[in-house]
Amino acid sequence: MNDSVSESHNAGSHISAVILDLDGTILNTEQATKDVLKEFLVKYGKVLDREKEDTRLGVTMRESSIAIVKDYDLPLTPDRFIQEIMPMYREKWAQARALPGANRLIMHLHKHGVPCALASNSLRANIDAKVSHQEGWKESFSVIIGSDQVKSGKPSPDLFLEAANKMGVDAVCCLVIEDSLVGVKAAKAAGMKVVAVPSIQRKLGQFSIADSVLQSLLEFQPELWGLPPFEDWVDNALPVEPFYLRGLYGNGLLILNEFADNGPSALPDQVSGLYFGWAKVDTYEMIFKVVVSIGWDHDCCTSERKIQLCLVDGSDEDICDQQMQLMLVGYIRGLNTKVNTSSNVEIFEEDKFIAAAAAAAAAALDLPMFVHHTCVPFFSEDGSAASDENE
Repeated sequence: MNDSVSESHNAGSHISAVILDLDGTILNTEQATKDVLKEFLVKYGKVLDREKEDTRLGVTMRESSIAIVKDYDLPLTPDRFIQEIMPMYREKWAQARALPGANRLIMHLHKHGVPCALASNSLRANIDAKVSHQEGWKESFSVIIGSDQVKSGKPSPDLFLEAANKMGVDAVCCLVIEDSLVGVKAAKAAGMKVVAVPSIQRKLGQFSIADSVLQSLLEFQPELWGLPPFEDWVDNALPVEPFYLRGLYGNGLLILNEFADNGPSALPDQVSGLYFGWAKVDTYEMIFKVVVSIGWDHDCCTSERKIQLCLVDGSDEDICDQQMQLMLVGYIRGLNTKVNTSSNVEIFEEDKFIAAAAAAAAAALDLPMFVHHTCVPFFSEDGSAASDENE
């Protein structure tokens, strides 16, 4: 658990309310809709510039539309662009899933009576449409507010100030959780504390103005902000909503299959840390217990996903260069910077704490809350996730 809040950041803070951003912070809409603009541009003979689109992360639809029409020289007005593309986005919203730790945090705050607002640069009607697909969310927020309900969207502080006003809480007593630099700037302009959980890992260095920078909501520790602590850890293991990976395993590493960007092996950037669960090799009938380190290799030019495996109850000598399916059901801790930035393919000495972690995982995976997952099929023959994966 790595909520890196310094004492100076937290000193004198009396957080009594939390404000959450939506897209990319608690809901994986950005990944669910990642190819919408690309498909739209093809109709006009244009090619998507991913780097350019990353710079628009967190801005309002209106601002984004004006820039897209100009940058791609589209024969459309911004209003016409919105009319044509919005049905494509709406179709994908139903596929968006809660990001790791989002449901846990939302329900925890609601359970303990901590006022919680949802403040997004999306239009209010679009927020309602997205939230409608997530069970229990609408009832858990005391305030929901969109950019069309204030004078200016983020990076203006208007959204956050209005959310605080509607909750009846002073701005200085609010903690904002955001994934974009635009949102972090808005929160700081509002005089609020802000935790950044960047949705683009290679942009981590841009978030130094945040009070805390995490790689996953699972790292968030409410007690560091004077909020009620989580109570769901079981013997140093945290049950999580199962998620699935499939790829080629060898030399302790898993290389995700090509379909991973859009299929069941799709991983948002915010999936990071030390997990445990179950693995099945295509050529074996048995299921293995595994500990999995999910992090990033960063260099001066690129950031690449790095997934390391340690078999808890077997040797990998006979299963190298094999297709492997993973079902991860528990979380142990986040990864430190050294783990994320090293290019060493070995599982680090610190993570021969992975040995200790493996022992803990072996015991945890025998508990009913974890072992029952092995009754669920991992993947169908075509590589799509099992239909009851989230039950």
